[in-house]
Amino acid sequence: MAKEFDVCVIGAGPGGYVAAIRCAQLGLKTVCIDDWVDAEDKASPGGTCLNVGCIPSKALIESSELYEHTSHDLASHGIKVSDVKLDLKKMLTRKDQVVKDLTSGVAALFMANKITFLHGRGTLKANKVVDVALRDGKTETINAKNVIIATGSSPTELPVAPYDHETIVDSTGALSFSKVPKKLGVIGAGVIALELGSVWRRLGADVTMFKSRDNFLPTADAQVAVEALKQFKAQGLSFCMGVKITACTVKNKKVTVEYEDKEGKQKEIFDKLIVAVGRAPNSPGVIDKDSGVKIDERGFIKVNEFCETDVAGVYAIGDVVRGPMLAHKGSEEGMVAAEKIAGHLPLPVDLNTVPSVIYTAPEIAWVGMTEPEAENAGIKVNVGSFPFNANGRARAINETTGFIKVIANAVTDRIVGVHIIGPQASELIMQAKIAMDFGSSSEDLAMTMFAHPTLSETLHEAALSVDGRAIHAVQKKKK
Repeated sequence: MAKEFDVCVIGAGPGGYVAAIRCAQLGLKTVCIDDWVDAEDKASPGGTCLNVGCIPSKALIESSELYEHTSHDLASHGIKVSDVKLDLKKMLTRKDQVVKDLTSGVAALFMANKITFLHGRGTLKANKVVDVALRDGKTETINAKNVIIATGSSPTELPVAPYDHETIVDSTGALSFSKVPKKLGVIGAGVIALELGSVWRRLGADVTMFKSRDNFLPTADAQVAVEALKQFKAQGLSFCMGVKITACTVKNKKVTVEYEDKEGKQKEIFDKLIVAVGRAPNSPGVIDKDSGVKIDERGFIKVNEFCETDVAGVYAIGDVVRGPMLAHKGSEEGMVAAEKIAGHLPLPVDLNTVPSVIYTAPEIAWVGMTEPEAENAGIKVNVGSFPFNANGRARAINETTGFIKVIANAVTDRIVGVHIIGPQASELIMQAKIAMDFGSSSEDLAMTMFAHPTLSETLHEAALSVDGRAIHAVQKKKK
């Protein structure tokens, strides 16, 4: 017999598990279905983010940065070290333990909130019936009053560079190299490519990144992108921009990458090749054609501002719907869907103020519009910026690269965008996000007292700079 639930959540990533927990908190009988497994073939809720995405990559980023700082940067602090050695196996073990701790935590939260967890793959049929193919070979049928689809996304594969999951790998494979490759190729130069390329560069790899277009980080602020490229090149990353990859051939555990640039046909041989050219929504196989749920030509499920599909009682959140493919965006959409199901009237997620972060060194983060985007929207702006090299705390920690830029509406002074490249940008951007969500003006930030000495004072000075009033930098007063 089919089991009855108020809510069935398909997927236990940061969108799905948050939605399931919130539904349970609201008194709804909830089941969550997910088929992720750990190294021991056991259930591992948490989706791509916890298992092979955000969390393990940040663990490796932190470890690789500590290795580089210890090897090269401590002398400037008067700390002498010698014979620094990399224990890659232990570094990877630590990464895996961080993942296990967090995925176990999700499982514990499910139990604490009395959420039924089914380890398998769910398919939405007509009338909100969900068929579940369990990992143990059995099947279950769920009748749900409401369904939330939260199945995430997967790396996009290039026909010219098919994965063999050993020499040519996706972002998942790039988290677990058994040794540091001497030469590493990366197809792509976006967020994931830059983060993974930076990790292995710090650990000793000679890294070359291939990008099909000449523009670098086109979604970021132009000045931020220019500064980022300059810093990455100075660190030793090589970039081949505006190239066309024509073939990738594996032989003797090495891969030959053939490509065309402005000078003609070229080729390079690498020990490993990471393909990181974007992600595609995991909608195929999840939604039966009779379910009534509409999917666009790119595989995204069509939803309204409350994440409702065209089928009453069926919701979709996270990477399978419009908007940036970011874990925090999926989590907030999960909250919105849960509240709506419970009969509340939640505020929809504002897709215009979703913060973006690139966890490189220096970090890059932004929220809201760039100057060209504001111009295209018919908004005249005033812009203020301030460099980290004029900030006392940045000097003290010896991380002075980069700046903060504040973009404000020239008529209302309301902040429409903030862009950061520099230390702890991932943390600083949230001050800007909160300010924007409360409709703050640049003057509001300028009039706010910031603790000294802190990196956040750079945001304060950038806000003062909008009106030509930065204290710790010389600038012309604006008319």
